Amino acid sequence: MIVTETALAGAYTIDVERHEDERGHFGRVFCTDEFAAHGLHFTVAQASLSYNRRSGTLRGMHFQFPPDAETKYVRCTRGAIFDVIIDLRPESPTYLRHVSAILSANNSRGLYIPKRFAHGFLTLVDDTEVSYLIGEAYAPNASGGLNYADPLLAIAWPLPITVISERDRNWAPIAVDGDDRLARMDLLASA
Repeated sequence: MIVTETALAGAYTIDVERHEDERGHFGRVFCTDEFAAHGLHFTVAQASLSYNRRSGTLRGMHFQFPPDAETKYVRCTRGAIFDVIIDLRPESPTYLRHVSAILSANNSRGLYIPKRFAHGFLTLVDDTEVSYLIGEAYAPNASGGLNYADPLLAIAWPLPITVISERDRNWAPIAVDGDDRLARMDLLASA
């Protein structure tokens, strides 16, 4: 595995070191020892799979508040996605900044997302599957989200968004009419 830190401290891309022969290729996509060698102590509590019928499907920008904040390791096993993570750590110099990565079945790239980050993706092709390893069980009462089109975040989505859930469409911007959602997000600092 090739583990590379992104511009957001604690978040990593994970590339597969492929061993190829006439059969195809083989490579490791997850190893607790290799993760630990990079300071990533990740225990899987849940594994999930997302199937997306159409290109232009957006899921996100999701997170869970502490004490149920999630660590995730995301890979695209079929198709391709434009994956985005946002730093929600108020004490971080990259607070509210984001990075993106193309994850696809062809490039086998994964993205390690630490606690206190929002995550979402846009499908780039039809019939896309995304696999998640998650370090915390889903806690509906702790779930939160950010608006994918929030001007403060300035995410440049590469395709028009054609499919999105009502919930994801209606996440409020971070600051609306003087009601600053950042105050609630400061709770993330306690994790």
